[in-house]
Amino acid sequence: MSAVLEIQGLQKTYRSRKGVRRALDGFDMVVEAGQVHGFLGPNGSGKTTTLRTLLGLIRPNGGRMAILGREVPQSLPEVAGSVGAIVESPQFFGNFSARDTLSLLADAGGVERVRVDEVLELVGLRDRAGDRVKTYSLGMKQRLAVASALLKNPRLLILDEPANGLDPGGIREMRTLMRTLAESGMTVVLSSHILGEIQLICDSVTIIAAGRRVAAGAVTDVLAQHATSSVRVRLESASDLTASAGALRELGAQVVVEHDHLMVSGLAQPSAITRALAAREVYVAELSPVSVDLESVFLELTGTAPVAGEHRQVDQTVMAQAGPAQGGWGQ
Repeated sequence: MSAVLEIQGLQKTYRSRKGVRRALDGFDMVVEAGQVHGFLGPNGSGKTTTLRTLLGLIRPNGGRMAILGREVPQSLPEVAGSVGAIVESPQFFGNFSARDTLSLLADAGGVERVRVDEVLELVGLRDRAGDRVKTYSLGMKQRLAVASALLKNPRLLILDEPANGLDPGGIREMRTLMRTLAESGMTVVLSSHILGEIQLICDSVTIIAAGRRVAAGAVTDVLAQHATSSVRVRLESASDLTASAGALRELGAQVVVEHDHLMVSGLAQPSAITRALAAREVYVAELSPVSVDLESVFLELTGTAPVAGEHRQVDQTVMAQAGPAQGGWGQ
């Protein structure tokens, strides 16, 4: 695959009375063609600054950026027609309808009017296209924003928090749309705080913290690099937890006592747990490996990880099984 987006050594500093703040400190990022790429980072990490710099809204202090093989910001006029983007919360005229809004944008961008109805259908706004935008919910305004970014049928689509305001059914429809666009050849860069959804939808991710890249690659590879050997141990009697933890520590295990189970790591064979406890006439009711997820990796890499043993697992069943909400994409 060829790189649609390349960032190398990107730097951005801000000066104030308090001194110099490095918003971006040598940040790197590569997005291959046809992927849905997750761009993740905590608030203040430099995520939005990166996107705004890439789109020519902020001037960098150093580094290199390229979109579709062309250096930016120098070549932005040449590639702008192939890029659709939503950065932060877009604003619309409240008294205009969605169709009026998109028609004006289409005319300004030299896009044929037939494309307006196509994108309204794509984002599920066809039945509300004639209503004034001021009557729209937050989720519907997000759908309109996505429609505006799709007007030019771009080769690269950049979306900053597109699921904002959407209910589970709407999020599922957004996920389906992103995958459909990628399968058609479009490359999607998706910034979101819904990490379970990113894990479901994205082919690859870049994680940024304090202006620097802390992880990048295929989602499966990033998860594999941070895999854990921890197991959750539930006993037939919760009163045995403390004594059992001591027995397992004697074997060299690291043990965290939770309110109704033990989190155990550091043992090559989980069967050693059952043998050691059975020897003390303590019996295991559950012994299950704790699989790593994107949320726990994100929290660890960005310095906001929970204490040992607090492995958070995303309930993907809710997202995967949620049916489309009435009206689509959340109301």
